[in-house]
Amino acid sequence: MRKILVVFVAIVILSSSLYATQIYATFTVKAARDASLAFNSSGTIKKIFVDITSEVKKGEKLAILQNDDRKSALLVARTALKYAKIDYNRQKKIKNIVSKFELDRYALKYETAEAQARYQLALFYKTILKAPFDGVIYDKLIEVGDVVSGPPKIVFKIQSKTARKLVLEFDQKYWKIVKVGQTFRYKVDGDNTTYESKISKIYPSASSSNRKIKAEVITKGFAVGLFGDGYILKVDR
Repeated sequence: MRKILVVFVAIVILSSSLYATQIYATFTVKAARDASLAFNSSGTIKKIFVDITSEVKKGEKLAILQNDDRKSALLVARTALKYAKIDYNRQKKIKNIVSKFELDRYALKYETAEAQARYQLALFYKTILKAPFDGVIYDKLIEVGDVVSGPPKIVFKIQSKTARKLVLEFDQKYWKIVKVGQTFRYKVDGDNTTYESKISKIYPSASSSNRKIKAEVITKGFAVGLFGDGYILKVDR
């Protein structure tokens, strides 16, 4: 009887140890970076350079609006700046024989023209939509000729090409145990391979609806939207 009791206690201790060092978590695969893109200007779509599945580099043009009016306004502003600068430099050369008031007037004209040129350039750039980071286009919501106006209209969705993050959910009772840097051993649904990655982020609050806490694991290569489960391995100290 005593031997049976000892074995039972040993099993309980072992089970408690396993329970404490392996914390169950489910996860969903998400892109490490994901953005919905819109023009910061109104107008008509003039040209589209990409489509769904297009791989793009940061700063690459995705689409442009009809912008002939912006080009003309920018040209006018730059021309005004050119001659305002010439006038100002001419007055500086003879500043000893002109009044300070007169020199300041030319300086003001030059600086105003410079500011106007920068403003028109900013308006022109708003007609060009560029990729905010290296990635792949996974949704396109416009065609040539479409009008974008009013509240910003989403025109593309972009995500990192291969960089992914697993968004984990685990029971809130482990909030003091789970730490950044701990290993997450997991399987993706439909894949029998066991993977391991480190926890890179723990969300600062628990969900009031399901009493779960979220964490993130950085990985790559999985299709966005897949799910799976695994165990967070607690580091004993």
